[in-house]
Amino acid sequence: MSKTDIKSLNMQELEQRMLELGEKKFRAKQLYEWMHVRLARSFDEMTNLSKEFREKCRETYDYTALNAVQVQESALDGTKKFLFELADGNVVESVWMKYKFGNSVCISSQVGCRMGCRFCASTLDGLERCLLPSEMLDQIYEITRLTGERVSNVVVMGTGEPMDNYDNLLKFIELLTDKNGLNISQRSLTVSTCGIVPRMQQLADEKLQITLALSLHATTDEKRRKLMPIANQYSIRELMETCQYYFDKTGRRITFEYSLVGGVNDTGEDAQQLVALAKPLNCHVNLIPVNPIEERDYVESGKKEVQEFKNKLEKNKIHVTIRREMGRDIDGACGQLRRRHKKG
Repeated sequence: MSKTDIKSLNMQELEQRMLELGEKKFRAKQLYEWMHVRLARSFDEMTNLSKEFREKCRETYDYTALNAVQVQESALDGTKKFLFELADGNVVESVWMKYKFGNSVCISSQVGCRMGCRFCASTLDGLERCLLPSEMLDQIYEITRLTGERVSNVVVMGTGEPMDNYDNLLKFIELLTDKNGLNISQRSLTVSTCGIVPRMQQLADEKLQITLALSLHATTDEKRRKLMPIANQYSIRELMETCQYYFDKTGRRITFEYSLVGGVNDTGEDAQQLVALAKPLNCHVNLIPVNPIEERDYVESGKKEVQEFKNKLEKNKIHVTIRREMGRDIDGACGQLRRRHKKG
């Protein structure tokens, strides 16, 4: 029988487990602080707990602690990319980025991905498995320990489709934003999705204060289907209706992620169509010069085309930014470092 993953339990669940172990409820608070505030890597580090109690915990629970097997640092901007090994030998990527407003970490939600987006390295080998809430959290905890700096913003935009790991994602959000833990504000958390409509609607009903980022990447169903297989299930019209529903339920402005692929989705006509989609929702558009991967023949748009595209959106009063390219010299795009590691 498999053990329960203790780092994925919330305070209430942990209190219940302590009572079942024949312990007092306050033990839960002690354990929770060691795991989520002091960022202990094992029961052994919990020095104010008796050896007998720690041994009892070890026998009863699994304790998630990721190991950094590779760390790359960008000579361009100080961005750090981490490759973490999980208990089963799988590896996941995370990125640490330093901004004026604080440190931001981009984490993975799955080992691999089954969404099949044509310009993404994460999906080339398919989905291995979903990450546990603790495995998502521990990417942040390990980066905090290894850099010695507090993380102020978290982006769930690394390898995997967060909405394809929905229940674990919700638990992760609960633990990350819990006042007894790291206590990161919901407003400092962004979750990306390629557009799984029923899950987006479910998330809207949770009425969280996180930012939802939709990977749009095309303005017509025909173009989107060529880039993203998920578009065969959900039309752009359905997506826009769901984005409106999300805004109505949460009051939180949606972000459109738009990867510019040279000669594919970067024309003046594409820009006008994007204006038509973004304007009614008053959403923010984040333009991303696509990171080329060797297995695909897509190329990034030129700097001139990117700037012209941005100008067209701004002339129509669309809030738009060009994503600052972080860590381009260290396999910065999702899935590249993991894939290189797997190839050996």
